[in-house]
Amino acid sequence: MAHDAHDNPSSGHGHQDQGPGHGHHHTDLDWADFASELQTQAELYTPLYAGAMAWLAEEMPAAPGLVVDAGSGPGVVSCLFAETFPGARVVAVDGSEPLLERARARAARQGLAGRFGTVAGELPGALDQLDRPADLVWASRSLHHLGDQKAALAAFAAHLAPGGTLALLEGGLTARFLPRDIGIGRPGLQARLDAVQEEWFARMRADLPGAVAETEDWPALLTAAGLKHTGTRSFLLDLPAPASDRARAYLVAHLTRTRDLCGEALDAGDRATLDRLLDPDDPAGLRHRPDVFLLAAHTVYTAVRAA
Repeated sequence: MAHDAHDNPSSGHGHQDQGPGHGHHHTDLDWADFASELQTQAELYTPLYAGAMAWLAEEMPAAPGLVVDAGSGPGVVSCLFAETFPGARVVAVDGSEPLLERARARAARQGLAGRFGTVAGELPGALDQLDRPADLVWASRSLHHLGDQKAALAAFAAHLAPGGTLALLEGGLTARFLPRDIGIGRPGLQARLDAVQEEWFARMRADLPGAVAETEDWPALLTAAGLKHTGTRSFLLDLPAPASDRARAYLVAHLTRTRDLCGEALDAGDRATLDRLLDPDDPAGLRHRPDVFLLAAHTVYTAVRAA
């Protein structure tokens, strides 16, 4: 989740999230176990990614010959890049071979296999397996799974061709999928979940090997990596209520994982509310409510290596 939702349980930090290839063993999660959830989430977020890619196509001085998806997960976004840039070769890089298998199968189904490749390995070292510098490196919520983010950005930059672009998706706004007052429990449940998930994320970052605390000023960090920051743009996903069955199923899986990982940090009332939201037979649950939606914003930062 990188892209492809694989990240910590917080929608604010990991939905590409966005992608693996970023040290799965550094957390308690095995991203391959969430392959279906990651794939579904990335497919639901396709309108957001499509907007980001259209912007990149306008911003780049020339169409890229090699696009690298650093932390690709199951390859949904990698294949979108292949469709957006029909003259490009796309390489999906990830630390999970089962997810890369999904990426290759997806590319084959879409008739993209002839210009689609994969590299297995942990970032940023896996990029050393590339056979040439990239014209575009896309890193969607994979960077924050690396202990030394500044060093990782420098490594990403080193694998750019002269004039190449690094597109970094980090931050944005935490996803929302319920009203503030849902008629059960105390109003403001999602805000309280945000606070618990932020603590989870902070612990995850602190426990990474070689973790270095950084002010998350992404343009400044890109500049420190020797690149020229060229743009910042946020992209919206707006799936209004009533949510589709597919969106509901994804949100049930997401909230179940959140309950499992963070539930003990909530009070008994909020845990009881979560249990009702996840109960398949409760009319107030996510599967049946008419007011379930999905609204999120992701921010992309671009920077260019000197020609």
